Formats: sequence, structure tokens, C-alpha cells
Amino acid sequence: MSTRVVRDSLGELEIPAEAYYGAQTARAKANFPISGLRLPRAFIRAQGIIKWAAARAHRDLGVLSAKTAEAICQAAEEVIRGDLDEWFQVDVYQAGAGTSQNMNANEVIAARAAELLGGTRGDTRLVHPNDDVNKSQSTNDTIHVAMNIAGMELLAHELDPALHALEHALHSKAAEFGRIVKAGRTHLQDAVPLFLGDEFAAYAENIRRHRRWLEQAASNLLAIGLGGNAVGTGINTPPGFAETAVAYVAQYTGLAFRLAAHPFTFNQNPDEVVLVSGVLRNLALALQRIANDLRLLASGPRTGLAELTLPAVQPGSSIMPGKVNPVMAEMLNMVCYQVQGCDAVVALAGGAGQLELNVMMPVMAANFLHAIHILTNAVRAFTERCVRGLQADAERCRAYAERSLALATALNTAVGYDRAAEVVKHALARDLSLREAGLDFGLDPDVLARALDVTALARTVPRTHSEAARHEAHNEPPRRRPVLSGAGASRDAGD
Repeated sequence: MSTRVVRDSLGELEIPAEAYYGAQTARAKANFPISGLRLPRAFIRAQGIIKWAAARAHRDLGVLSAKTAEAICQAAEEVIRGDLDEWFQVDVYQAGAGTSQNMNANEVIAARAAELLGGTRGDTRLVHPNDDVNKSQSTNDTIHVAMNIAGMELLAHELDPALHALEHALHSKAAEFGRIVKAGRTHLQDAVPLFLGDEFAAYAENIRRHRRWLEQAASNLLAIGLGGNAVGTGINTPPGFAETAVAYVAQYTGLAFRLAAHPFTFNQNPDEVVLVSGVLRNLALALQRIANDLRLLASGPRTGLAELTLPAVQPGSSIMPGKVNPVMAEMLNMVCYQVQGCDAVVALAGGAGQLELNVMMPVMAANFLHAIHILTNAVRAFTERCVRGLQADAERCRAYAERSLALATALNTAVGYDRAAEVVKHALARDLSLREAGLDFGLDPDVLARALDVTALARTVPRTHSEAARHEAHNEPPRRRPVLSGAGASRDAGD
């Protein structure tokens, strides 16, 4: 294999001749052969966006020649597209704060820009990774900014649309199952009846709530401290760099990024990532609950509840013929557990800052972005291969409702709580329906018929207009341009 010699402040070393990276990346590869894991594509894309925006700003401010800036921008766009991903080779578990990751991007872009200017790969005399590509930047601000950009893009363009599709699918099932009456269950015991549609409408509404909470939290990712540099002072940056570079980031992504109000706070604390990660954890808990409910309601087919039938997407057993398992719900549960693990890492790392910097950002970024990525894919698969195709057994649902001893609740107003409890005990002891037990107690058949009408009992008690208005005002966010849903989707560079 042909090699070339590269240099840094520690001396010389040989790397493959075709490599776009340089000495600092090579040292990181040697120093950190830890996991074989790399920071994800979304993060590398974000690094490219930062370098593109910085070069544009430097050109506008007259501190970088138009020729050099354009070469850097072209190389950065190749990074953004993923054309140079194979040369991003630093392990997730690397130098604190991500110095190796930042230099990996600087070296790759500088080497490619040198080629675009007609030079040889890695000719730092044409484009220097530190002096040109990393100009007015530091690891300490760019890694944090890249984490925010990558997170916002994944949330806006990937996870929120997937959640919206799940919400819509659950609403569709709520409408389809709207008049199917079923037994309610609390504490896994009989409770008063409700419509299956209302149960599914609650699932849909909860996903909508979590989307809103995620949007509220994600808005904090939009404040980025690009230009704060090493500690927040903006050392070595020309006047206007931070504002101009951040404006270019917003232009490229189509998202409303703005300059962080306090660069020192931004450099010290990646707390906005911790906040969003916590909301993702809560979302995972909500999804886990829906998955578990569907597994329980579909249990059977002959020894469980069997109120629902989930789509059969694969055989369920290597030894029991004909068995079909709720595999999509099980998959979603596994992802939800992993997301909770990712959040634990993000939270612990987020609390590990010292003085002017948190050096745990690479592992924070890896876990934060991994959680968004797997949640997106899991929600999509669960929606398409489980929710959209599930069916309800209306007759079984009604039969359970008719047999539920909790129907005695409706007798409270007719015969009183104590008398109704005696009817329940009598029905349970003799395996009777409540109607039969009530007749044994001499209750009026017409009273029993009206009180134990499961369809009537499942109907929601109407609220007054003022109550409904207060409920709506409490639950609806203020009208404003959404951060995630409906966010600008432009991913094209522009001048």
C-alpha cells in the first residue's frame, strides 16, 4: 500500500496515500480503537454544514479569499451529501469534547478542497485544516453546535413526521372502532365499559401531546453558540462572524437557528440536549405503554383477551406450528428500553461539565442521535406493519363488556353502593350475570335493563361548554410557527 507522510505538532507519521484525513485523525485512530462505532451520518452532515457556513461567512467578511472559500464550500457539500463518509474514522469514544472529530472534518475538507484547487490531496499549503477550514472555530463550540443541528434536522425531518403518521393511524383506528363497546379494565380488573374507539383516540391524543412537548423542548436546540470559540470569548474571530455564520446555518437547513444569547453558557452547558433527551425518554415510555396494551389486547388467540388481532408478519415460533407473535410491538418495546438507556448516558454526561466546558459531548451526541434514529425507524415500522392492519373482534369485546361485574357501578344511583356490592358478590359466587343476580335480589327488570345497557354506559358524559373551553385552552399550545411540524424542509445550499 502506498503511503504519504503527514505532519502535526507532535511530528511525522505515515498514512495511506489515498486517505483524505491527516495526522490528527491518524493519531486518533491509533489511540482510540475502542468500539468500531462512529458518530452517525447526521452528525457528520452537521459538521459539513458548519464548515460550509463558516467559509461563506469568512468570504463575506473578506478574511478568506473567494477562491479558497468556494473550494472549502464545495468540499463541505460533499461531506454534507455523504460522499466522503468513509474518511470519517474516529471512534465515538475519543478525545474529550471531540477534538479528534473536529479535526477529522477539518482534515478531510482541507484535503478535498486542495484537490478542487488543482493541488494534491492533503496539500496544506493550498488549504490548511486549522488556519482555513477551522478558521474562527474551536472544537468546543463546533461539536456542541453540530449536535444541535443534527438533532434538530432528525427531529424535524424524520421523527416528527413518523410520529404524525402514527398519530393519524391511531385516529383512523379510533374512527373505525368508534362504536365497538368493550369492557374497561383498571388494575387489570373489570371496570365500566367504554368504546374501543375512545381507547384508541386516547392513544392518538397522547402521541399528539408528546409531539407538542418535543417541539417545545426542541426549540432550545435552535440557539447555537457558533463563534464562541474556545471558552466563549470569540477569540480569533472577525467582527460579525458569529451572526453571519449562524445565518448561513439557518439558510442551509431551513430551520430557525439563531445565535445563542450567552456564548459562555452555551460552551459550558449542553443542557438543551439533556432536556430534549428527557422528552424522548418520556415519549419512549408512552410508546412502550401503547405497545404493551396492544400485546395484551391481542393476547390469545384462545387463552387470552383476543379483542384485537395484530397483522401476522412472520411465524412466531420455531417449535410451535401456527403460532404468531406480536413481534412489531415487541420490537418497539426493545427500542424504547434502549432509548431510556441512551437518555441515562446523556443525563450523566450532561452533568459532567467542568468550568468552561463539558468534555463528554461525543458520547452525548452518539446516544442522543442514536435515540432519535431508532425511535424514528421503530415508529415507522410499528405504524405500517402493526397499527394500520390491526383488527377488532367486536363480538368478543361486547361479550366481555356484558359479563363485566363493574357494570354494578351503574346500579349505585338506583339501589345504592352497598346493595350493588351485594349483587356483585352474589353474581361472582354463582357465576351469574349482573342482570341475573339483580333479578335474584328482586330488582326491577326495567331498572336493570336501563342501568346495565353497555352501549349507553360507554357513552361519554357531556361536559358544559365552559368546561370544554377550559380543557381546550389548557391543552392547546399558543398559535405560532411550528418548530418541528411544518418546519422548513430545504436542505439545499444557496448563496
